[in-house]
Amino acid sequence: MAIITLTTDFGEKDHFAGATKGAIYSEMPEIRIVDISHSISPFNTSEAAYIIQNAYRSFPKGTIHVIGIDSELNAENKHIALKLDDHYFICANNGIMSMICSEIVPEKIVEINIHDKIQTSFPVLDVFVKVACHIARGGTLEVIGKTITEIKPIKNIVPYVNEDKSQIIGSVLYIDNYGNVVTNIKKSFFEAIQKGRSFEISARSYKFRTIYKKYSDFVNFEIPEDKRHDEGRGLVVFNSGSFLEIAVYKSNSATVGSASTLMGLNLMDTVSINFLKD
Repeated sequence: MAIITLTTDFGEKDHFAGATKGAIYSEMPEIRIVDISHSISPFNTSEAAYIIQNAYRSFPKGTIHVIGIDSELNAENKHIALKLDDHYFICANNGIMSMICSEIVPEKIVEINIHDKIQTSFPVLDVFVKVACHIARGGTLEVIGKTITEIKPIKNIVPYVNEDKSQIIGSVLYIDNYGNVVTNIKKSFFEAIQKGRSFEISARSYKFRTIYKKYSDFVNFEIPEDKRHDEGRGLVVFNSGSFLEIAVYKSNSATVGSASTLMGLNLMDTVSINFLKD
């Protein structure tokens, strides 16, 4: 039996997430539904793109991913369904899929055109659910939409590189539950520009010259634990999604602080990497 995942900015207070699940179960009582997140910042397409890119690969092939972010239908915000990497995605054509599509070419994209059969002010519930259940029953994308070849991009998804390739300028893409600051600079992109050179990472007034493989590599375990004082200190890693991340060791916004709070870093703030002459 197919799996349908839900990623939305609905939050937990309102009825929207529960109503969407109820509509799916009403059509397919035996289906399995998994909540990826309902805590995406409202209308934040780049945050949703980051979350879905890092979550979808953990699901079996054939999983159907419903993404309910900025999904109101209008002339500039059409609805799409696509098959990519043997998964299905249903969302608004507002750039959410551009991060994944920049690395993997979709097998099929359609612009959903069943709206004339459905009166709705809640498209995730009324349109996306219908499409998801159609796919889960083995239906094809062509039945619910017309084939298109391009999707809308998200601006600033790719970091800037200067002409002599001595600098990468990226931006804050996502701030996680620990206050760690995730940039739009991927490991493969960094290494292609770096070519083995030394570097300095700048985020506001903070400077870093080391990228760790994991958070605990930052700790010198040869020093007795009561003399380390590592909690609350800044570091840089490539995270599990291979994105450059500025973190605080064992961060906690209520005690030692986090990269976001201590360094004053917010979404879309600039993070630069300067490559040094050896």
